Amino acid sequence: MGKYQGYEKYNDSGVEWLGKIPEYWKAVRLKHITNQIIDGAHFTPTYVNEGIPFLRVTDIVGAKNNSINMNNIKFIPEGEHNILSIRCKPEKGDLLYSKNGTIGVPRIVDWAFDFSIFVSLCLIKVRKQKLNVEFLQYYLLGKLTETQINIGAKSNTVSNLHLDKIKEFWTTLPPLDEQEAIARFLDYKTKQIDGLIKKKETLIQKLDEKRTALISHAVTKGLDPNVPMKDSSIEWLGEIPKHWEVMHLKRKAQVRGGVAKGRKLDKEKTLELPYLRVANVQDGYIDISHISYIEVLHNEIERYSLHDGDILMNEGGDNDKLGRGAVWKAEINPCLHQNHVFSVRPNDKRMSSWIALLTSSSYAKFYFFSRAKQSTNLASISSTNIKLFPAIFPPKSERQEIINHISNITAQIDHQKTNIKEAIELLKEYRIALITNAVTGKIDVRQVPIP
Repeated sequence: MGKYQGYEKYNDSGVEWLGKIPEYWKAVRLKHITNQIIDGAHFTPTYVNEGIPFLRVTDIVGAKNNSINMNNIKFIPEGEHNILSIRCKPEKGDLLYSKNGTIGVPRIVDWAFDFSIFVSLCLIKVRKQKLNVEFLQYYLLGKLTETQINIGAKSNTVSNLHLDKIKEFWTTLPPLDEQEAIARFLDYKTKQIDGLIKKKETLIQKLDEKRTALISHAVTKGLDPNVPMKDSSIEWLGEIPKHWEVMHLKRKAQVRGGVAKGRKLDKEKTLELPYLRVANVQDGYIDISHISYIEVLHNEIERYSLHDGDILMNEGGDNDKLGRGAVWKAEINPCLHQNHVFSVRPNDKRMSSWIALLTSSSYAKFYFFSRAKQSTNLASISSTNIKLFPAIFPPKSERQEIINHISNITAQIDHQKTNIKEAIELLKEYRIALITNAVTGKIDVRQVPIP
């Protein structure tokens, strides 16, 4: 850890993967230094519009600064809460820990109102004077806890951690004043690191906005600032070059629906093939790092198969996913697409890159959003509205010139983003390493000045 010094003397912790710890520290099981470790309701409660807040993993995973994510919180009736609260009523100063799905997220309870928790969370009650809850939270965020999770998880995908495994977690136990000093140090340092990460994430956001602005200007105004303009007859689009055309997308391409999941099919007549989902279709590229498979009838393969040059466009999801598209280059063949992903097949494959570029523009994003059906944090657009999208078409030579121009600029932006993302990953790795080394005594932070 560079400038930080270690302790004078170390002893073997007695735990193979923990190694040596400062000579006067202890390695103890979590169950021996906490008052109680329990989980929440083992049945699905009745949800109501108003009542007692009922916390799930999603409510603490999205938490910031130990505040509940109230955006999508569920509520249960008062009477049902009274039954649950006998065993799983959190109090201020307790620690919530996720044991299903997104395993390993710890959050200190710092809320004054009454609530209960679901079975996917466990509640660690910290009442003993020899344990600082902030220190324990940091220990559970460290790298060695990940080792214990992998050992104790029920499946290879680390999707379920049994409560008894959490009770058997090993943790270090320095003197209480030292735990407090380590927690103060990590509060200060992680705040600094998180601030740097936030600045870099903001820079990525600004680069994305710059990319969209450059694409939007190029595909609606062209590259020649002196070209004569005309009214596009579309209020939110404004003027376009006089010699360009605007027409519904259906005049230049077919819009094809995909295969639906969950259908009951005769197993003997089906074939399992790879298919693309909304998550695979990013803004400007196709992500094939994780491919799913689906069963289809033999006579459906051609109907749902993608062709080289198809533009994939998302039907919906979060607002940022709506209508975004990219060109399929047949990296996998055959490959199908889900019904939440439209395949736009140009009559002339040479149009593919241009149509895909249009979907990345702000005018296209505005069109898709304005035509979409909205629900809570989600939106969807119909194939009819995709077909009626007012696509802009310059002459062929000019179209290719714009594509080349945008390609050069976006390559530079993407290179900058890659460098920033790598820097963010290094900061996150440093953050975990710093936490791990502090809570295991590899570095001595007691005398580090904290402003």
